[in-house]
Amino acid sequence: MSADILIVFTILGIAVVFLVTEWIPMEVTALLVLGAVALTGLTTPAEALSGFSNPAVVTVWAVFILSGGLTRTGVANMIGRLVLKLSGRSETLLIVVIMTCAGIMSAIMNNVAVAALMMPVVMDIARSTNTPASRLLMPLAYGSLLGGLTTQIGTPPNILVSEALRNQGLEPFTLFDFTPVGLAVFAAGVAFMAWIGRHLLPNRDLQHDPRDKDARPLSEQYDLEEHMPRLAVPRGSTLVGKSIADIRIATILGVNVVGISRRGRVMAAPAPSEILQAEDGLIVESGGGGAGKLKKELFSLGQLQMEPESSLLDDLITDSVRMVEMTVAQNADVIGRTISQLGFRNRFGVNVIAIRRDTVVQRAHLQDRCLNGGDILLVQVSRSNLDKLQQEKDFVQLQEVSSDVLIDRYDLDHRIMALRVHPGSHLIGRSLKDSRLGATIGIGVVALVQAGRIVSMPEPETPLQAEDLLLVIGRPDDLDLLQALTEFRVEQAVAREWKALETEDAGLVEAMLSPHTTLVGKTLRELHFREKYGLTVLAIWREGKIYRSDDLRDMALRFGDAMLLYGKRSHFSLLGREPDFLVLTASAQEHPNLAKAKVSLPIMAGVLFPVMMGWLPIYLSAVIGAAIMVLTRCLTMEEAYRAIEWKGIFLIAGMLPLGAALDSTGAARFLATAVVDTAGAFGPMAVMAGLMALTFMATCVIPTAALVVLMVPIILSTAADMGVAPYPMMMAMAMAASASFMTPISHPANVMVMGPGGYRFIDYIKVGVPLTLVVFATVLLVMPFFWPFTP
Repeated sequence: MSADILIVFTILGIAVVFLVTEWIPMEVTALLVLGAVALTGLTTPAEALSGFSNPAVVTVWAVFILSGGLTRTGVANMIGRLVLKLSGRSETLLIVVIMTCAGIMSAIMNNVAVAALMMPVVMDIARSTNTPASRLLMPLAYGSLLGGLTTQIGTPPNILVSEALRNQGLEPFTLFDFTPVGLAVFAAGVAFMAWIGRHLLPNRDLQHDPRDKDARPLSEQYDLEEHMPRLAVPRGSTLVGKSIADIRIATILGVNVVGISRRGRVMAAPAPSEILQAEDGLIVESGGGGAGKLKKELFSLGQLQMEPESSLLDDLITDSVRMVEMTVAQNADVIGRTISQLGFRNRFGVNVIAIRRDTVVQRAHLQDRCLNGGDILLVQVSRSNLDKLQQEKDFVQLQEVSSDVLIDRYDLDHRIMALRVHPGSHLIGRSLKDSRLGATIGIGVVALVQAGRIVSMPEPETPLQAEDLLLVIGRPDDLDLLQALTEFRVEQAVAREWKALETEDAGLVEAMLSPHTTLVGKTLRELHFREKYGLTVLAIWREGKIYRSDDLRDMALRFGDAMLLYGKRSHFSLLGREPDFLVLTASAQEHPNLAKAKVSLPIMAGVLFPVMMGWLPIYLSAVIGAAIMVLTRCLTMEEAYRAIEWKGIFLIAGMLPLGAALDSTGAARFLATAVVDTAGAFGPMAVMAGLMALTFMATCVIPTAALVVLMVPIILSTAADMGVAPYPMMMAMAMAASASFMTPISHPANVMVMGPGGYRFIDYIKVGVPLTLVVFATVLLVMPFFWPFTP
């Protein structure tokens, strides 16, 4: 083994580890691989960068734009609705029609886009036919994957193997070379799902597992009635005359007001400006614990009593803790981000007490404040951490301040208060973080008197004890509001009240992040979701588990999450127009530009026809077609950029140089020799079966595009060593890479249906493994008839 082969195997091994673990984003891994092969001399710098101009990469992004054009003009939606009208109510026929429809569109469109496009329609069909969504969404995802096997442009692996053949001086696969074998695999897959696989789909006994999603109303699927107490406003309460927004009930108690029971009638989805009246009953979605938990929360708030203390400012500045002003640098990385997003306490080791912007001082609810260049932050910092803070490039002009400055400039003598934790309070034993004082009413705990000892800047994990004295900075009005909320009477809402929340004007809907979203990892708090869209997130369904109100605001969103939303139905379509979200009902989708359908269809035909006739290569035809799609305003340039799966593009472009290095260094031939020595005696069919099996297993952990790039040189060398044609092995490997059924993480289409379908990881194994075996057997059976091994 030469030094170059050893180097390329080392790079390959490290890349695979990073791709499997995702310790860093996969596209970053690919770019690091690109740099590594260039720096080690395995390729020239020009060769390392050639992946970005590779015809396969160009074809992939151009097809994404073409797919986006067909979606935006409603062509795909019209096909889907027309075909699905033929399905009737038979579950078997539904599965056949859904998979066939998805497969037809996936032959010329990106399969993730097809799944996203058809999901709202399939969800509506599930509701109208009383069929559990879990019985239809997995067939939808699998149908889109199977359909991609039937043409050269149906899936990136097909494009990649075709271009690899061209680069080796061999005749590449043409547009429909995949069709005979692909159609056989598609037919076998649909038949399996319709008559055998559907019996493996989840259809659980709801009496024994009420969490499972099925065809019941959304309120029952999410057990809303079990988590909908009523908060009654007593006569004479200080809450009377205040608006819902004024009492900040969602922030303080972690509940969402979904209705108001007033004089025998129910007002659904009240506006935040709605004024409370005596004897109103606020119907709230309370998350886990229901009425019992709410009673405890209100009792705990009542046990926090403000006590008179003198010289509280003296406790802010001690020998070990200082008060410091620091200015946000004009080029700081923290600009535009909130205190909460930055994790200020953990990252910088300080408590932010106030923010001064020009002449305005902000002292409350600082966690959600975005920082600007030039902002002056008043922070509490330990003396031991002060030197480290002075090294931070994001902050300049650090200077300690005295008690006089705290009074004159920040008015803290009127803002610092003492709260006593009385015996019997439910706060006892909770940590400061779990007490949610900062998150709920925007007060910051700056010191703690515990067992007669003052603890400045207590850690968030510090547990509270009876008789603790909390020194906090906030507004007296906030504490008055806390006491006012304890006046609520907690009652259980009656059935007629929560059923009345579903009206013509207001109701429930599910939504999820779209395939091209930029919001993965963002929280609802960061998105200001309620304020922006006028909808309340009641629950999130993630990997078979329901997360409720009190967990949601700071939960980072993931692709595949299903969010249960409540609000005015007119707001559903507002959310449906957002490219970051997919609302799971067809009526809420953004209306396509149907007038352009008569333009986009001829454009797509114009892309395919010259390729079929051999007049133009697919990459050139696809680019021209994509440009014309934008030129004719079938979609805007911004929509075209959004339609491209940039992660996949960078992944392919970055990994292609490693594939070239495997070939040029002899590493691929080294591996091919090992393959031939091990399985060559059993013939090319056995070798192809082994390579397919390896590819099937690798798709569970390695992105398909990266896997194909790595497998191509090995297969070409193996075929050359055995003296057989490379075409059957290349096509078989591409199909194995695209048939990613066995886990939800093996393909984005699988992840997309996981939340709305209520699937668990084991469901993909139960259905995906047998389907993979069907594809495996069909390819081995059919391939020799169309692509023999003879050169």
